[in-house]
Amino acid sequence: RPNGAGIWRAKNPQALARALIQPLLLALGAGVMIVLFRTPLIELALHIVGGNDAVLVQARRFLEIRWLSAPASLANLVLLGWLLGVQYARAPVILLVVGNILNIALDLWLVMGLHMNVQGAALATVIAEYVTLLIGLMMVRKVLHLRGVSLDMLKQAWRGNVRRLLALNRDIMLRSLLLQLCFGAITVSGARLGSDIIAVNAVLMTLLTFTAYALDGFAYAVEAHSGQAYGARDGSKLLNVWRAACRQSGIVALLFSTVYALAGEHIVALLTSLPQIQLLADRYLIWQVVLPLVGVWCYLLDGMFIGATRAAEMRNSMAVAAGGFALTLFALPVLGNHGLWLALTVFLALRGLSLSLIWRRHWREGTWFARS
Repeated sequence: RPNGAGIWRAKNPQALARALIQPLLLALGAGVMIVLFRTPLIELALHIVGGNDAVLVQARRFLEIRWLSAPASLANLVLLGWLLGVQYARAPVILLVVGNILNIALDLWLVMGLHMNVQGAALATVIAEYVTLLIGLMMVRKVLHLRGVSLDMLKQAWRGNVRRLLALNRDIMLRSLLLQLCFGAITVSGARLGSDIIAVNAVLMTLLTFTAYALDGFAYAVEAHSGQAYGARDGSKLLNVWRAACRQSGIVALLFSTVYALAGEHIVALLTSLPQIQLLADRYLIWQVVLPLVGVWCYLLDGMFIGATRAAEMRNSMAVAAGGFALTLFALPVLGNHGLWLALTVFLALRGLSLSLIWRRHWREGTWFARS
């Protein structure tokens, strides 16, 4: 992901071009490697997850198509970070809304209309990712024109010292790997609890995704303004942004918790028509009430630290959270699926707590604006 504060500080077009092209090339290269080696990677993943043969066949069909979007998925993250870095605050809203609406429409057509089943769902996501990439590139082109970045500058932008970028991306990659390992552990552990638990957790994860999209919007806003304040060394602006984001996102998190507490059963009924899954999901709805209130702070602090490019501290925070997650999983034989959701709650809580302690220490010692 591009350096948000660095992009804001950049006063010359060449620096803007470099902040775009270097991470974009890395993302596309990594995405192509995933596509080329997706078959052995999928086989390894399915071997680790396990499950009955029928489920594995469907999962393999889905992933073989779904992973074709890897270049677009990674490139979209780069474009999103760069657009936020140049203060194009509408970018995440436009890209997420358009991408998800297109994905839903294609799901309805390919899965329900053409009866392509899991392959249709995968293809819908792939198409949506690449369309989102095209829209993102159009936004980038507009910004480049306004900032006076020429085609020749873009052609030369891959040159230069990429050591700091690689170091930053290394830490973010390790953080992301720990994040994916934890969510992968939820899938693996859920699979071992039975097919009904897999289905229930998929439904409940959809509710968590709704919450994450809403809270991510505040995180993106904090990231953009944090990068701007970090570049300008403006502590008062940073505090004002933080307080406003805490108030607004706290209200949204409370709203989600209230809706899930009062209408969670009805929402689950809209997501699945299977009575046994509906009844089973109702047992675990309490976690959807708790998670928004616990997780909102780690979303906001993630945005704060990304904006200031403090990737190493984010990596360390994620390691602490992953450790707590792993320890909580030992309660699984006693708590069952409740243990999985407790582990996820501990994971989000430790991320927020560890980042807040780091933030408070920097603010107390006056070191937040020191070079990260």
